Amino acid sequence: MDRQGRLRWIAGRQDGLVCREQALEHGFTRHEVDNLVAFGRWQSLARAVYLPQPVAAVEPSRRQQIRAVLLSLGPAAHAVLDTAAELHGIAGLPSSDEIHIGLPGAAAKRARIGQPNIVLHQLEHPAESLVSLSGLPATDPISTVSDVILRAGRYPAVCILDSALNRGLLSEDDLSSVARRIRRRPGAVAARGYLAEADGRAQSPLETRARLRCVDGRVPPDVLQLEVRDDDGYLLGIGDLGWRAPRVIAEADGRGVHGTPDALFADRRRQNRLVNAGWTVLRFTWQDTLDPAYIPWIVRQALSTPRP
Repeated sequence: MDRQGRLRWIAGRQDGLVCREQALEHGFTRHEVDNLVAFGRWQSLARAVYLPQPVAAVEPSRRQQIRAVLLSLGPAAHAVLDTAAELHGIAGLPSSDEIHIGLPGAAAKRARIGQPNIVLHQLEHPAESLVSLSGLPATDPISTVSDVILRAGRYPAVCILDSALNRGLLSEDDLSSVARRIRRRPGAVAARGYLAEADGRAQSPLETRARLRCVDGRVPPDVLQLEVRDDDGYLLGIGDLGWRAPRVIAEADGRGVHGTPDALFADRRRQNRLVNAGWTVLRFTWQDTLDPAYIPWIVRQALSTPRP
């Protein structure tokens, strides 16, 4: 196998990336590597880490960007906080191009970055609190959630908790472990309140935000994921938020799930079945959750409307 083949084999195990040291070990000279980067045949993604493809040929993926930073900072580096949550697929935090990396104190002080979107944290996690996510080292779900909710505000923190519970990354018993881990840490008092509001039945951050708006507006739903059936037991639909006595349902319409033509068609048919069965169906979007008063006001109007 020639040096190009050996380098392709290494890149295949690292999301398509190679380190400068690896290139030198397999027959490339420093001058060759510098020229490949200078003339745009290789892309430099982090210090001494490259994507060996032309700049115009491919845009590096988010995963490649994270992998490049981890490779650049050495074996002690691991994804933490928002980036660890992203790798686990835990939803609820604002979108950002920042990459959060944890390093032990001494290593963090010696690290050289040179990229404004890389955020280093002097964090030490025991080996048992780290996992490999398809080759990327990161804090495990319990450690990730514990770290995030100490720094996040109430809405994103509860969204993170709901998402981790809903995806099965945390169990209800794990919430007690999170409470112990955050004890006496800055932000712990507020974070304990977020733990009390967590509910794994919420299937999206939008559902969580809509629920919290209702709670804050003193019209909390009495059930989540309410199944509505007819007299024969046929399932008419499932409501994200439900008020059973007044027969009111609220749906959280996210663009990802409800934005396709097929999803819109199914939503309309389900809504028609529920309305014909005597239910009021409300629909809320992300924009609606930005106004603290809007969702509670709409729900309160529906709850106070006399039923036939």
